[in-house]
Amino acid sequence: MKKLNGKIVDEEEKKVVETYSNGVGLGFPHSHQNLVVGYALTVKKETSFLKPNFRGLARTKGIKFVCIDVNRPLSDQGPFDVVLHKLLAKEWCEIIEDYRHKHPEVTVLDPPDAIQHLRNRKSMLQDVVDLNLSDCHGKVGVPRQIVVTKDPSSIPYEVTKAGLKLPLVAKPLLVDGTAKSHKLFVAYDQLSLAKLEPPLVLQEFVNHGGIVFKVYIVGESITVVRRFSLPNHGKRDLSKVAGMYPVPRVSSYLSSADDADLDPSIAEHPPRPLLEKLATELRRRLGLRLFNIDMIREHGTRDVFYVIDINYFPGYGKMPDYERVFTEFLLSLVQSKFKKRIATLGSDYESFVTFIATRVGHLSLEDLYGHL
Repeated sequence: MKKLNGKIVDEEEKKVVETYSNGVGLGFPHSHQNLVVGYALTVKKETSFLKPNFRGLARTKGIKFVCIDVNRPLSDQGPFDVVLHKLLAKEWCEIIEDYRHKHPEVTVLDPPDAIQHLRNRKSMLQDVVDLNLSDCHGKVGVPRQIVVTKDPSSIPYEVTKAGLKLPLVAKPLLVDGTAKSHKLFVAYDQLSLAKLEPPLVLQEFVNHGGIVFKVYIVGESITVVRRFSLPNHGKRDLSKVAGMYPVPRVSSYLSSADDADLDPSIAEHPPRPLLEKLATELRRRLGLRLFNIDMIREHGTRDVFYVIDINYFPGYGKMPDYERVFTEFLLSLVQSKFKKRIATLGSDYESFVTFIATRVGHLSLEDLYGHL
């Protein structure tokens, strides 16, 4: 019998304690190793997202970002703990889907098939239509809309047939990452509708006090930012306006509306219980962990909201404190995976890990988890 950290153990127990307290056999990396995040992003996305401050904070937490070479086989690179990607090419989607199946131990953010769901403005909002958010301090829906795929001359007829009211927001049906796919217009009269280029979505304009809520989702985290948007349209305004006008991208506004002196009835954030329920349901239905929701409050109401867009892997660089939020999210992914691994091994293994932790003395069970 010998002493270890002030406790009496026999030789066999000493060997087991030393082995497992160093992380060997527990299925997590040694404490001095990095959490390796492989990323495949456009140059623009990499610049706006992987800023020096973010890289620096992540480094202090043991997170290492490694650029994926898309010209080399993905399986020959790494090994990775997490793969972060936002490339739209069909070939890349096939590569990453194949990689997911061959390397289930790697967390891929996010599955290509799930991302594809948000590249069509008709399908992206369908999950919101199907939601039942009862008892959540508010109502959430989508503006009335139609999809037009035929020739432009048929658009006025389709609008009349659907009973949509002017003005209408025209959005390209497909979101393919090009500047054109984010080019929106507001049509104020029937004649201007024929000038649009299908395929597109026509969405009734909802007066919302000129404020849109950008709801950023990072795993379980929810962050809301107010941005300026289009002003309300009254009946008098509509009688004086005709034609079709481009809509500035919300992301192009230089300043947020968070510090502006606004009417509380317009500026008040959507209720937290409503956002949590909405985020939880959309995470489950979409199968995504990185997205943002564009929401508006119907002007003159307090609890009627509309989702007008959902975007995958949005501009997180514009989200307050995103460096900390994203760092904690990446660490939680591996920690969650380890805890699930322990759960699948059963309570006996849990008891064994607890035994090892307490025998070592300076480690608790949470410390062991902390090796992640």
